[in-house]
Amino acid sequence: MVIEDQVALLMQGTEYGDEEIKAAMSAELKNRLILAEKENRPLKIYCGYDPTKADLHLGHTVTMRKLRQFQELGHEVTFLIGDYTALIGDPSDKDVTRPVIKLEEARENGRTYTQQAFRILDPDKTIVRYNSEWLSKLNFAEIIRLAQNFTVQQFLSREKFKLRWDKGDAVYLHETLYAIMQGYDAYQLKTDVQVGGTDQFFNIVTASRKIMTSMGILPNIAMCLGILPGTDGVEKMSKSMGNHIPINSTPEDMYGKVMSIPDQAMPIYSRLVTRWTPDEITAIENGLKKGSLHPRDAKMKLAFEITDSFYGREGVERAEADFVNKFQKNALPEEMGSFTIGASDICLDILSGSGLVNSRSEGRSMISQKAVKLDGVVIPDWDSAMHPGVLQVGKRKFIRLVK
Repeated sequence: MVIEDQVALLMQGTEYGDEEIKAAMSAELKNRLILAEKENRPLKIYCGYDPTKADLHLGHTVTMRKLRQFQELGHEVTFLIGDYTALIGDPSDKDVTRPVIKLEEARENGRTYTQQAFRILDPDKTIVRYNSEWLSKLNFAEIIRLAQNFTVQQFLSREKFKLRWDKGDAVYLHETLYAIMQGYDAYQLKTDVQVGGTDQFFNIVTASRKIMTSMGILPNIAMCLGILPGTDGVEKMSKSMGNHIPINSTPEDMYGKVMSIPDQAMPIYSRLVTRWTPDEITAIENGLKKGSLHPRDAKMKLAFEITDSFYGREGVERAEADFVNKFQKNALPEEMGSFTIGASDICLDILSGSGLVNSRSEGRSMISQKAVKLDGVVIPDWDSAMHPGVLQVGKRKFIRLVK
């Protein structure tokens, strides 16, 4: 692939909130690719993962998919387990202090992260490192020298810190160390590109590049990727929100949950969690605009591609056949009632409030029998978060949930 096409593919899905920054990062990437070609070497890429929990969902794989693109273009990828940064936990997108976990727990979670990541990354082409290798060896004088690159104002102006400050909530000193630790990771790895989400903007664009420059080496290129929304198409994908798509489930579950996302979420899913090229995505979007491609068929293409990337052709074909048999051959009723839901409503409340069940105990029973579905996907728990779609109880009761 020529360098211009590599840049187009690798910058797909990136967001910086500023077109000038995006143009600058794109230009740096092109120049670094040209330099690497002259030196006859691959680019060195890394992304760090704090193993605060053991299980991953589709939102976690956005950066992994980008790392895989680099691998397929022949570049060197390091999968960094942040067993030491996990001791603080990244405060970037949190409006409360993150709970502290133990080092042993972080390392155990890290092992499961690696196993799950290898469903996307090529294990033979992936270097796995732990940042305790260098962070555990820093002495206090070295930490002071690193901290001299930043001002207190820089941290307090960050959105979540500022929100907590204005509310009078605590902002703990150790939380400011997170960005410094991540910047030192970048220096130790000496890579060409650092990949992360847009919630990592300060850590990557400011902290990592500043520390690398202060330590006398060429700063890496910041590749900030958009945040994947959950199945509601609005909020960030999160297990606690109940809008997540787990990667350790079944092909039927993954296919069905992708089919449940709103139409307007299809473009960002296409750019962040598929193997499609920019040209392939443009062709699908043009088909939708011209009316030559039905939104349902486009979403089935999307569900097929995502599920195929995790479960292979046999698994996805079985999942698609299952979906067609359940929902296309058994069409939904043309008319059904509607029920308005709020952001905090859970399944059991909606079942009883809408009249789909006669009592909360009946609702619990139907859920335990896996007889309650939202857009064809079984609701696993009575307190599952809900989103707009068709709620079904048994074979004959339906209601459309709306905001």
